[in-house]
Amino acid sequence: MSKLTPTDDSDAIAGKIANEIVASTDSPRKRALKKFALAAVGAIPWVGGFIAAAIELRENPDKIDHLQKQWLEHHTEKIQKLEDMLVGIAQRLENFGDSINDRIESPSFLSLVDKGFRQWDESATEEKRDFVRRLLTNAAASSLCNDDLIRLFLDWIRKYDETHFRVIEAIYRKPGISRRGMWQSMGRPIPRDDSAEADLFKLLIHDLSLGHVIRQHRPTNYAGEFLLKSTKGTRNAVGGTMKSPFDSESQYELTELGSQFVHYVMNEVAPQIGRRTNPLNRSDGATRP
Repeated sequence: MSKLTPTDDSDAIAGKIANEIVASTDSPRKRALKKFALAAVGAIPWVGGFIAAAIELRENPDKIDHLQKQWLEHHTEKIQKLEDMLVGIAQRLENFGDSINDRIESPSFLSLVDKGFRQWDESATEEKRDFVRRLLTNAAASSLCNDDLIRLFLDWIRKYDETHFRVIEAIYRKPGISRRGMWQSMGRPIPRDDSAEADLFKLLIHDLSLGHVIRQHRPTNYAGEFLLKSTKGTRNAVGGTMKSPFDSESQYELTELGSQFVHYVMNEVAPQIGRRTNPLNRSDGATRP
């Protein structure tokens, strides 16, 4: 793979990325990939300043001070990371036919690219950058989720942090897991209910529940309608204790939105997503007690 230098402009950067993938000089796929690469490069605010500084360095090298040269070197490395990511996306898209070319070039998808790469640039961790890469790859290759949902998933990647994602992953791997099970899946000892860790965990569950990513398990009937929870036989315990933040009885599951988020963001290639069979419900359609 050729290395980018501070003297490359945005069109040259996009052209190099497209050339890495498609050898032919003017194929439909290459034109689509170049539009995709231009949208990605153009979405990152500092690229314009990088190009201007690079031109100044090329034309007036004596007028660039040490700090400016360091800035250019640092952002040259970031440009290279950007290229590596774009090449990785394009290589995965090569597994699909020319039918996705129209999707890659469409204004609706390019608007997702613009938003996604702005977010990629602002992400503080490699994990979030990788989530953006997977989401855009799957959004290009699959039409299972509409673009409004893809924008929502980008917002979730920006909004939530790594601990939120560990909770989502724990529920995805074990539907029906309890709060205690979620916490233990992260390899942490159970703290006191009045500890800062307990307050933080309650906040995580609240955030994801309020965002309709997860919910407590609700039994459904044959039509998928949620059944009312029975309160028969329950009573308040006088002088008892409140339910622990690390309760081991209540079961949690992903919402349908949460399930699609996992498929698009935490999988390399989104599988076909149909109506899920809730593993907490029996296979004969009756609800689990």
